[in-house]
Amino acid sequence: MEKTLTFELKPDTVDNLLAFRELLGKDVNTMLEEALQRYFEEEQQKLIEKGIEEDASMTNLDYDEFWDGLDIG
Repeated sequence: MEKTLTFELKPDTVDNLLAFRELLGKDVNTMLEEALQRYFEEEQQKLIEKGIEEDASMTNLDYDEFWDGLDIG
């Protein structure tokens, strides 16, 4: 199901889209989809890294201290 969004682009952005459409021979929608996909991937990676950093900050024990005295078996 498609949803409609309304947004405005700066004139320079529109000029660049039109110029790259000619240079690359790509549809403007395709370029926007590709750019947004890259943006989402980068932001998701940042969120993952932030989550890892937050998880790591939950303890100040190193690996040996954390597992010291644990008997597995």
